[in-house]
Amino acid sequence: MKIVILESLGISDKEFNLITKPLADSGHELVVYNDGKTDDETLKVRVKDAEILVLANTPLSGEVIDEAGKLKYISVAFTGYNHIDLEKCKEKGIKVSNAAGYSTNSVAELTFGLITALLRNIVPLDGVTREGGTKNGYRQIDLNGKTLGILGTGDIGSAVAKLGLAYGCHVIAYNRSVNTELIEKGVEYKSLDEVLKTSDIVTLHIPLTDETKNLIDKDKLALMKTSSYLINTAIGPVVDNGALAEALHNGTIAGAGLDRVDMEPPVPVDYPILHAPNTVLVPHVGFATDEAMVRRAKITFNNIIKWEKGKQENTVI
Repeated sequence: MKIVILESLGISDKEFNLITKPLADSGHELVVYNDGKTDDETLKVRVKDAEILVLANTPLSGEVIDEAGKLKYISVAFTGYNHIDLEKCKEKGIKVSNAAGYSTNSVAELTFGLITALLRNIVPLDGVTREGGTKNGYRQIDLNGKTLGILGTGDIGSAVAKLGLAYGCHVIAYNRSVNTELIEKGVEYKSLDEVLKTSDIVTLHIPLTDETKNLIDKDKLALMKTSSYLINTAIGPVVDNGALAEALHNGTIAGAGLDRVDMEPPVPVDYPILHAPNTVLVPHVGFATDEAMVRRAKITFNNIIKWEKGKQENTVI
């Protein structure tokens, strides 16, 4: 079969060749595009003869899928898949799988990187130190003993909860269903509003749905302590980022650490959150460790092998 890889998967050629060797050895033709072109007209040409597609976060519209007359399967090298027209895939009988779990620990670790950066004022103090200054005027706050509120206890939220317990936090959580393993470890489940009201740090690990879009809005932010921090390594639009910028300017909360906003980077220079005080911002890097990229590629190409054998693991549709 012809396997078309529409974008770079962020691994070395050596790793790529090693991971894809079983597919190449079994007679598959692999065609790789690394030039970063994602416009529909280019993609229409590239998918035309593909029987299997591999992509990460490149948008795949119904118009592009219509041009792929031989397409049978899409292996998404990403956890999310809302950038793919799944209705069109269903209509054409195309199976889709994702690479769930590849970045669980990577995102959980970044979550605590953002928390630590905020509590210890690492970013501004780096600049102060380079200019010959001291810690005077900058607070230093322990994470140990704080109440860590987690919204969403799927794989990543659960990993964050376990790390929070290891740091000595009192961990509370909100989720539609409870995780008995976490309860046994000491995590307490509460209502959304209770988590927001009582947490020193609130960290988001929920998917984007019609129900969760702008879940953290002006009213929800107003429930939080003025000394509390908001962390978002999930997905940008679960937060009303305009309301968040306003809350930071007004002192409604103490600070925010964000890996995600309403769009993929680069973020326009006039985007309000860029100018809010007490923020640490990174350009969607939670998933992007060297180790996670290798795990992602292994899952992605292993999904193809399993699909060929009739095993529908990590199947979205």
